[in-house]
Formats: sequence, C-alpha cells, structure tokens
Amino acid sequence: MALTNKLVALLNKDLPVGVVMNALAHATVGLGAQIGKHDLMLDNYQDLAGNIYPNISKMPFIILRGKSGEIRKTLVAAKEQAVAHGVFINTMTGGTYQEQLANSLVTPEEQLVYYCIVLFGPVEAVNSLTKKFSLWRD
Repeated sequence: MALTNKLVALLNKDLPVGVVMNALAHATVGLGAQIGKHDLMLDNYQDLAGNIYPNISKMPFIILRGKSGEIRKTLVAAKEQAVAHGVFINTMTGGTYQEQLANSLVTPEEQLVYYCIVLFGPVEAVNSLTKKFSLWRD
C-alpha cells in the first residue's frame, strides 16, 4: 500500500537533545489532535502475551535537523501550501503555561526561536518542504 501522506519533524540542531525532544513531543501531540487517528493511520499493536500497545502509526515518522531560521521558513511555506503542522517555540518554555502564553503574546515574531515543526500532508508537498534537510543523527 503506497502512502499518500507523510509525517516529518524538523528539529533545531542547535538545541540540547532533551530540550528538542520535549518540543517534539508537544508539537506532535498538538498536530495529532488536529489530524486524528484515521489519517495518522494509528493502530494497536499486540504482543504474544496479549499486551496492547495502542495508537502507533503505521507510517514512518522521519526526523530531520535544521536551524531556527530554517524551521521558520518551513513554517511559512507550510502555511502557504496548507500543509498541517505543529510548532514549538522558545516562549513555550519556562514558568507556568499562563506565563508562556503571555510571553508569546508580547514577543515579536522575528525574536522567536523555533525549536521544531512537525508536518503532515501529501507526500509531494512535505517532500518539497523538507528535501534539503538531513536526517537527525546523534
């Protein structure tokens, strides 16, 4: 079965791994809420003992690396192409979530540091947005 959609994350390679993994988790949860179980091709896996591992996607999840400015440009292009996305930025860290919301409201866009973007959409569209990036390697 050929996939019609693709799931890709672009992570900020200049951040510590723990920070960028937290950002990836938040952006992915947000995107998943937008997309839904069916389109993400989620299924339950089961082991021999009958243990269920619910809601694991059948599609690959590609993880790429880039810089904050590249993530920002990818976000702009994703919006232009109507590609579904989740994003995590620096104002979403530190303090309470109310403080994070307030910080986000008063921070000019050009001062934001982009931690990650997660993209979901037609294979061709996502490929065009991500073709220049390398796989995340640690």
